[in-house]
Amino acid sequence: MHRVIGERDLSEAAVDEETARAVLRDMVRARHFDERALSLQRRGWMPGYPPFKGQEGSQVGAAHAMADDDWLFPTYRSNAMQLARGVPASDILLFRRGHAEFHSDHDVPVFPQAIPIASQIPHAVGAGMAMDYADDPDAVIAYFGDGATSEGDFHEAMNFAGVFDAPVVFLCENNNWAISLPRERQTASDSIAVKAEAYGFEGVQVDGNDPLAVHETVSDALEDARGGDPVLVESLTYRQGAHTTSDDPDRYRPEDEDLPEWRTADPVDRFAEYLEEQGVIDEAFVEDCFDEAEAELDDAIAAAEEVGEPDVDELFDYAYAEHTPRIAEQKAWLDEWLEDHDPQEMEF
Repeated sequence: MHRVIGERDLSEAAVDEETARAVLRDMVRARHFDERALSLQRRGWMPGYPPFKGQEGSQVGAAHAMADDDWLFPTYRSNAMQLARGVPASDILLFRRGHAEFHSDHDVPVFPQAIPIASQIPHAVGAGMAMDYADDPDAVIAYFGDGATSEGDFHEAMNFAGVFDAPVVFLCENNNWAISLPRERQTASDSIAVKAEAYGFEGVQVDGNDPLAVHETVSDALEDARGGDPVLVESLTYRQGAHTTSDDPDRYRPEDEDLPEWRTADPVDRFAEYLEEQGVIDEAFVEDCFDEAEAELDDAIAAAEEVGEPDVDELFDYAYAEHTPRIAEQKAWLDEWLEDHDPQEMEF
């Protein structure tokens, strides 16, 4: 089944005014994080960064639909969703600077970000199956991009979820581009959502730039998943920036993309204007959100900078429970090399 939910009067939505304001606040926090992180990367503060500008409504709407104890299995572009779930911004920044992902002692049920494409999706299904065996009432969201649907891990995970009724929502954020490959070159099917039918469960589409529609759709999907019916949600959004800071979208993305305005419009501006029209916020509220977000990022950056450089041993100590012969050999080589070289004095 496919459905696209558009904006409607807030009184008809599944959230109250307080929640709507909280969603906008988190969208502004995410936008500010993305812009500052991109600026930090450009001045060498961290080696690389995957921007998500334009996808805040999709991620924040989904995050607010989750119960406190639901697990999120994210990928590298899910920073907005992680922030909205409660992961400290400083932790995400430190991860981008080479530290272990969870530097603080937070207890947010979020799995480490998956950098390999789609590798987190089978993990999410495994966790969901374990919850089911333990009669755990919670559910799992596996977050991934449209490019991940071309990986075998996606199909294997979907198959397991369908066979074993795993309490999993597959949240595919379709931003129309898998690096330089447009969706029509990614799959010949009419949509990504329709792929769920092959595995025996429902697939739905939603306007990913409407956070209230995403919230409602993901809430319904989580309820179904808790009852043993997994769901694939295809959130239609748009990546405004580059795939990563090493990418140049001008080389492959045409200026006259044939996409509807609702999909390419800025979700932060769109939602703020909507809430103003509904009488839920005023301009001062939006300004306060940006001021609060700026202060939060200032503190997060300062906290991250107080942490020293990661120990080089971390490259090896957390790959396996015990060093394999090959890992031990690589570590010995690097230790010897570092005795004769100072990385701080090297030119790149």
